Amino acid sequence: MRILLIAGAFNSLTQRVFAELTDDGHHLAVELVTRETALLETVRRHAPDLVVAPMLKTAVPQEVWSAYTCLIVHPGPLGDRGPSSVDWAVHLGTDRWGVTVLQANAEMDGGDVWAAADCTVPAVGKSDLYRNEIADAAVMAVRTAVERFAAGGHRPRPQHSLTAAEAPGRTRPPLRQDTRRIDWHTDPTETVVRKLRAADSQPGVRDELLGATWFLHGGHPEDTLKGEPGALIATRCGAVCRATADGAVWIPELRAPRKPGETATFKLPATLALGDRLPPVPEVPAPAEPADHSRVEDAPRTWRDIRYREDGAVGFLHFSFPGGAMSTGHCRRLLAAYRHACTRPTSVLVLGGCRDFFSNGIHLNVIEAAADPAQESWANIQAMDDLVHAVLTTTDRLVVSALGGNAAAGGAMLALAADEAWCRSAVVLNPHYRLMGLYGSEYWTYTLPRRTGPETAARLMERALPVTAATGQRLGLVDRLLDCAPQDFTEGTARLAARLAAAPACQSRIAAKKAARDRDETLRPLAAYRADELARMHTQFFDPDQPYHALRRAFVRKEPAPRTAT
Repeated sequence: MRILLIAGAFNSLTQRVFAELTDDGHHLAVELVTRETALLETVRRHAPDLVVAPMLKTAVPQEVWSAYTCLIVHPGPLGDRGPSSVDWAVHLGTDRWGVTVLQANAEMDGGDVWAAADCTVPAVGKSDLYRNEIADAAVMAVRTAVERFAAGGHRPRPQHSLTAAEAPGRTRPPLRQDTRRIDWHTDPTETVVRKLRAADSQPGVRDELLGATWFLHGGHPEDTLKGEPGALIATRCGAVCRATADGAVWIPELRAPRKPGETATFKLPATLALGDRLPPVPEVPAPAEPADHSRVEDAPRTWRDIRYREDGAVGFLHFSFPGGAMSTGHCRRLLAAYRHACTRPTSVLVLGGCRDFFSNGIHLNVIEAAADPAQESWANIQAMDDLVHAVLTTTDRLVVSALGGNAAAGGAMLALAADEAWCRSAVVLNPHYRLMGLYGSEYWTYTLPRRTGPETAARLMERALPVTAATGQRLGLVDRLLDCAPQDFTEGTARLAARLAAAPACQSRIAAKKAARDRDETLRPLAAYRADELARMHTQFFDPDQPYHALRRAFVRKEPAPRTAT
């Protein structure tokens, strides 16, 4: 069928629905719409068989839904209505939630039901939940609805015909700042974490800190550090630790409020956002991992964005950065951890392995906030290149990149630098740079054609569209798929890595890998690939008229993007 996706943004869920339905053989088009969009004219131009709205904040006008079947993806269980559905799921600490696919009509979230699916709600932030359990349920429900529509004859169920047992949800108001507000003197850590996680991506929790108003983004419990409730008591790798009534929480990012007449603000690592306001609190390193890994669950809770552990012949270098963005500092710290991991007596090193984002490449927010964005862009890409180079030149063990979540641009190329790339089956890959006006680096001109062939590599770069992990496997980007729930990915990866390390062919593979790297280096040194890529990137970074600068600003500030130069 010809399916038109209408969405407020080409976000993670819209990309996944696009990629999954494309894999199913449908012909997909996408239109990003606002309140000002002439939607009827837009839909008529595409002449679709079906319209699907994976993420839409505006109502579909009657002139459209009366002429075309429009399916709305609502991230709430049957009977749930309101614009803050996922926020409420996290804020209330519910164990289960769901997704409903409704037919658009005159009543917001009140249309007839085409399909629904439920999911668990683990103790994670809203954005993580949305990209994983909610997205899994959404794809299941959308596929069911599309199949029913294509088959014909299916009659969606009016919501008023559903029993209370069938539709346990209810209408909920927007989750506003007065409800999200934290009382640092009375709220226990669990309550504070829940409030922060329910707003981690947007809108953040509005609060007063160090004499100024901030939006707090993200929250992780801290069991050891304590202090005067509300006070900042420590920093760690760009995050700040703030005391609660009975403990403390780590807050990785802050956002300043938007001032009248000024451009939109954006999230930054907390210490960078605070700047000179930050008082002289100690930088507290993360405690060492327990020697007995069977007791990790019993260890005091804290926050770390990079950690290393071992299990026999396998090393695991886990990392998780907000939004998958990797600043110059993130890259350098991860490179130091990687080099340490390479000193350990292991035969397999797993890079990643966490749920949610693997990496999205350079940190555009930090770059935008820099006094000299071009110079910071250059430093960031060099740091990414250094990290990828270390992976490519590791010849004494096998390296596996384990993607529990999505990867894009330089983050996708970091994954491809490993000997094998393992993905959760729900992962979406964006192995391209063009939409940000960049040629790209991270040795992609070496790794991508080597995996896919030069023609496919060129097509991926030019089309600049998301692909599923299954398509990635067919193209050569992915070596193994793990069809598992998000929370099972780390354990599943560990089992496979142990099997790989124990395989009789492991040592011969390592020897063959070293020989292949030596041969490739003789044919064309890695330094030549890097020099050619960076020569193009230097122009794009330092020429203020290059599209990258306007595209970066629009992306960071969530403004309409100018057309991308082809």
